[in-house]
Amino acid sequence: TYVRDTVLLADYAVKYDKWNRSKPGKPSPDFDAVDIDGKKWSLADFRGKYVYIDMWATWCGPCKQEMPYLKQLEKQFEDASIVFLGLSVDRDKSKWEEMVGSGNLTGVQLYLGTQSSFQEAYRAESIPRFILLDKDGVIISNDMSRPSDPETAETLNALEGIR
Repeated sequence: TYVRDTVLLADYAVKYDKWNRSKPGKPSPDFDAVDIDGKKWSLADFRGKYVYIDMWATWCGPCKQEMPYLKQLEKQFEDASIVFLGLSVDRDKSKWEEMVGSGNLTGVQLYLGTQSSFQEAYRAESIPRFILLDKDGVIISNDMSRPSDPETAETLNALEGIR
């Protein structure tokens, strides 16, 4: 209201847009990631289903603690219209490949790498980070509850058309 300087206003507009990109109700920023076979994936590949995203890394203790709960959640929703998507932010891709190759992970597992535009858009400076998108790729929650939280299953069950 009180700022009239056009340079300051322009700087504010850029910063506001950066912080506003991952606001619920907005289309999710896209990503380019690869699966274990090297196939490239983007968010568009998951249209038509809800998407529960888990940004994680092999070295992350809290990420590993959530994995059994994530498996339970996936089993509970195996007949539902939802994709459980793991996006690894590991620096060392070989560590991710080793973990995916172990067969201990479920859902769709993709390698995003570090400092991606997707991670930056969500300002995901710590992991694990969970995100929920609707069937059109619109953000429902940019900081969704963890799989270990009973609220997560309740939220997913309440989604229109999930079953």
